[in-house]
Amino acid sequence: MPLATELWQANQDVADRILAHAFVRGLGDGSLPVESFKGYVAQDAYFLEAFARAYAFCLANSTDRADLHDFAELITGVLEELKLHKSYADRWKVELAGVTPISATNAYVDFLIGTARHGRLGETIAAMTPCMRLYAWLGQTLARADRKSTRLNSSH
Repeated sequence: MPLATELWQANQDVADRILAHAFVRGLGDGSLPVESFKGYVAQDAYFLEAFARAYAFCLANSTDRADLHDFAELITGVLEELKLHKSYADRWKVELAGVTPISATNAYVDFLIGTARHGRLGETIAAMTPCMRLYAWLGQTLARADRKSTRLNSSH
């Protein structure tokens, strides 16, 4: 069994608890209170800026030509997500400059940037991967649930 699969299976219970959390459910189904969403947008923008910087460290420390393109595309993806956050921020009057991170956001950002500053590509990617995998899984799982709900509602 690949290591990634083994690690995911060993932590599936944690991912399931995160998926079941009221915040994640509310974010997924649109029932999250606006004030909570505003806080999320600010924290996530702060986090995404750090993620873009970590990808930039990866780009700077990669030695493979293909990596240059891959990391540049990943940075572009994060910048596109930040544009989406800015549109939310503009709509709901959320200040994205000078965000004071909550302790969890601050701890992960400090860990991520600290790891990236060591300049070891593999360690930086390893520090970023659990977040990327979890966010992808959460988004895909929530989207499947939404499609299923939409099909059930449209069949009535």
